[in-house]
Amino acid sequence: MTSTKTKKPKIYLETTLFNYYFDKDRDAHADTVRLFKDVAAGKYEAYTSQVVIDELKKAQEPKRGKMLALIPEYGIPILETSDVAGRLADIYIAEGIIPKTHRDDSMHIAIATVNKLDMIFSLNFKHIVKGRTILETEKINLSYGFRAIELTSPMGAEEDENT
Repeated sequence: MTSTKTKKPKIYLETTLFNYYFDKDRDAHADTVRLFKDVAAGKYEAYTSQVVIDELKKAQEPKRGKMLALIPEYGIPILETSDVAGRLADIYIAEGIIPKTHRDDSMHIAIATVNKLDMIFSLNFKHIVKGRTILETEKINLSYGFRAIELTSPMGAEEDENT
């Protein structure tokens, strides 16, 4: 007997989401808050990483504390970095997909990939949620025995619901 229960998507919340959550003047603020509410409602199994925490720690108070507090508030597990993720991130950089100066962006994709997550939610349109990055990381992931991972924004989540 097969189960008709659909699998809850495993998602990675990248650094920009924590920032937009509190930035009410940004266009994607409402979509970002809605995504966190969807996490709280059990629609997604959300994760973040130590890389995100390290980036959030660079913010000024009081915003830094508020952003970091979202992690326990929403019960978001923290994924650690690994040698495998580091090597995969270096491949993305060596292939020219993400600039060497933005290794953290490469690490976000690699950590989510090696942990077999389904999607990365980000508002980083310069390096992560970008057509070339989506296509090229998919090729690399598949060639190294990983599966493709969807790179999208909170606005993309709404599009998925309406299709």
